[in-house]
Amino acid sequence: MEYSPILHSLHVVPSSHVKNKLFVFCIMLSLWVYMIYCCVGYCSTMPNPTYGTVSRHRNDAEVDNREPSLGASRDLLNNENDLDSRGEEWDEIRGEAKAPDDNAISGFLNESESKKLPQAIIIGVKKGGTRALLEFLRLHPDIRAVGAEPHFFDRNYDRGLEWYRLTAHLLNARSNQGLLSSTRELMPKSSEGQLTMEKTPSYYVTKEVPARIYSMSKDTKLIVVVRDPVTRAISDYTQTRSKKPDIPSFESLTFKNVSAGLIDTTWSAVQIGMYAKHLERWLQFFPMEQLLFVSGEHLISDPAGEMARVQDFLGLRRVVTEKHFHFNPAKGFPCLKRPEGNSKPHCLGKTKGRTHPNIDPEVVQRLRDFYKPFNSKFYQMTGHDFGWD
Repeated sequence: MEYSPILHSLHVVPSSHVKNKLFVFCIMLSLWVYMIYCCVGYCSTMPNPTYGTVSRHRNDAEVDNREPSLGASRDLLNNENDLDSRGEEWDEIRGEAKAPDDNAISGFLNESESKKLPQAIIIGVKKGGTRALLEFLRLHPDIRAVGAEPHFFDRNYDRGLEWYRLTAHLLNARSNQGLLSSTRELMPKSSEGQLTMEKTPSYYVTKEVPARIYSMSKDTKLIVVVRDPVTRAISDYTQTRSKKPDIPSFESLTFKNVSAGLIDTTWSAVQIGMYAKHLERWLQFFPMEQLLFVSGEHLISDPAGEMARVQDFLGLRRVVTEKHFHFNPAKGFPCLKRPEGNSKPHCLGKTKGRTHPNIDPEVVQRLRDFYKPFNSKFYQMTGHDFGWD
């Protein structure tokens, strides 16, 4: 066939045009796929309220199927259903005040930060003031503390230390939004020079915990917030009754035999206040200088003074001082405030400072008599008279 420039041009031009269209189409397709990828990635980082609710209920069910930490104690008190165990009891603190946990997300992006096992733990006691102490400590820039109660050493120990240390990184950001997905989200990230902490009040009374913490680190510093055991027991009962109004009276739960006046030490509300008995187990593993006993009463009446002792014990600068506190007469508790500015103080949540029921004075006196030898021994062991008698 004879060569024809016209036919050649007709053949080449359509081919070049198609190639250009394909090239443009490929570019547009790539951009479209990339945009979808970015959107999916962004959505996956957003907290999911529905997922959080489902996971929390599932975890509660798992915990409820386990044996009570007090062995044979008659325990009507369900810690896991207490909001305090999920770190949601500090009213308004997340909206305005800037505590160290506000930096949780930026900390995650900082490669110089890492998750560490806790160097210090608030191990007890329930209804002693542990939530208040934890929130006071979280004001310190050198403290990184998980807001929820992990219950690792008493309920989740079989999951292992790596689970304790490395699981989900956004606990503090989610707890600040009230969107905790589960207690699997534990240790916050911390940088060099920062102290990692957690608090679980049931540790103090759980037999296996001292050995388990010692196995993690024999240098762990331990803080126990104690309170008049009679007042603590009544507060414990009051919390339970707020959730279970049909429970028996405090008086009937206190005694094995009312007429004989025999105290029922299998009831956890009574058992927890036998501080000296529990302390003996801890001293089998840790020297007394590694334990600090904080007065729950002084934490209310003189929070700055108690915080000075705590910061010294932890080897920290005295950053949290009297300028951070404002006493709320209506609550009966100190509230947190910013040292500068006129912002509203932030107080304990609505479930704190409940009005206690009127207890028969004779029952109260019998409880005081019961606790007297335990208190006396506790004063001797700790070298401090807490003035409960």
